[in-house]
This record gives sequence, structure tokens and C-alpha cells, in this order.
Amino acid sequence: MKLLSSTASPYTRKVRIVLAEKKIECELVPVDVQPVENPVNAHNPLGKIPTLILDDGTALYDSRVIVEFLDSVSPISRLIPEGTRDRLAVRRWEALADGVTDAGILVRYESVRDKKEQSPAWIDKQVARMRRGMTQMAAELGERSWCNGDRYTLADIALGCCLGWVDFRKPGGIDLHKEYPALAKHYGKLMERPAFADTVPQVPK
Repeated sequence: MKLLSSTASPYTRKVRIVLAEKKIECELVPVDVQPVENPVNAHNPLGKIPTLILDDGTALYDSRVIVEFLDSVSPISRLIPEGTRDRLAVRRWEALADGVTDAGILVRYESVRDKKEQSPAWIDKQVARMRRGMTQMAAELGERSWCNGDRYTLADIALGCCLGWVDFRKPGGIDLHKEYPALAKHYGKLMERPAFADTVPQVPK
């Protein structure tokens, strides 16, 4: 299998962490999706990463579909619970964490546009979404050891990838450690896992 990816992408990181936790071999193929015509288009009409190319040439996207596939093909370290209630709780965590990240990415895209073309109102709207989402995640995590139940799941992976990217890019000037210390503490615990430590977001070379 091949993963079309970027070291800066929080969604690529999510897939890489699941690959590591599940002990699944996969070739990482760095790609630049900024150009209109890019290598991903041939496999994913949306031209977005991550895109996973299976051995038979089938392409899977986006990250939520990819991680569900990976969790299903190996019994090692199941990350998505089988029970309906717990499964939905974990996927809800993933949706919330991804939603915060989505808003943050929109802030970043807007902030790198020419200053005269930027919309402060648009940025404020996305930052407000991020703050509501992060406040909700902090409240739901509380003093618990894990996002859902008594073990590490995809919920923690999704949350960790969101927090790692926010700390990396700081969209809207959000300071994870000062403003959301409980979330920062959880991220610190996750960073003790090799799968997280080995996938810290980086600017592509």
C-alpha cells in the first residue's frame, strides 16, 4: 500500500498513527497538492491528502474512511469499538476534533492570502468555531484518562492530531498550553507513545 501524504497534514498524521498502532506496513509518498495539477488527482478527484492506494490500485479517501479500513483489516489494537454506543462516541470525538482542525486550516489559508484580500470577519468566525470545539472537548475529557471509556481509541488519536496541529500552526493566535491546559496535558501524555512522537507535524522539505 502507498499513502499519498504530507508531514504537515494533521489528517495524514492520523492515518500514520493508526498504521503504526496497527503495525501495518505502508509506503509514505510525500506529495504537494498546492498546484492545480498534482499527482493525487489521478487517484483522488478531489486532489486531497491523505489518499491511500491499496495493493489492487483502489484509492481510499478521506482520513475517516482510511482509518476505518485500517482498523478493520487487522485485529491488533482495535481503535474503533464494536459496540454501537461506544463506536458512535468515538466517531463523534473524531468528527469534533476534525471539525476544529478544518476551521483552523481555513484560518491558516485565509491568513496567507494577500492582506488586502483577507476577511477578518471570516477568520473570526472560524476561530470562534475552533474555540467552541476546543472548549467542548476540554469539558468532555475532564479528568478522565482517555476520551472514551477506559482505553486508548481513535478518539484520542483524532484529538491528539488536532491539538498537535493547533500547537504547530497556532491559527488565530490560539495558545494551546495557556488557554487549554487540560487538553495540552492530554496531548503530552499521547506524545509519550512512539506513534505520536514519530509523527510530529513538520513543514515539508
